[in-house]
Amino acid sequence: MSKFRKKSGGGIPAVNTAALPDIVFMLLFFFMVTTVMREVDLKIDVTRPKATEVNKLEKKSLVSYIYIGSPKDKFIGSYGTADRIQLNDAFATKRDIIAFVEGEKESHDPQEIPYLTWSLKVDKEAKMGIVTDVKQELRKANALKINYSTYKTDIIVD
Repeated sequence: MSKFRKKSGGGIPAVNTAALPDIVFMLLFFFMVTTVMREVDLKIDVTRPKATEVNKLEKKSLVSYIYIGSPKDKFIGSYGTADRIQLNDAFATKRDIIAFVEGEKESHDPQEIPYLTWSLKVDKEAKMGIVTDVKQELRKANALKINYSTYKTDIIVD
């Protein structure tokens, strides 16, 4: 009769993995685009105060941050517990602020310089003397657009 026979018990076919590399690269690309890298390694503790009236900054690329607060535990041995100023990734003194402002201005286009904002992220327990010193140095450097970074809270009426 015939030499051809039907195979019996063929089972379940194998899963096609041809699209797997495309899916992996699509996920990798998604996470690369959406992940935000931390720009500054904070060396001070900053617990920002709460406020009821806040405005969101429009263009964060034109914002430079100045951190004021007490050093983190691992830096207390070398810097003490007094409030300190942090510019970018390093501790600074009030005399370093003018050079910091000039460096930030040089890193932007001349058309963007009037729109630069100096955001003070100040610990709610920090002394106002150091904040006033920073503001005076910013005034000397002609950095007059200053804001305070806070958290928004709801109004509580007693």
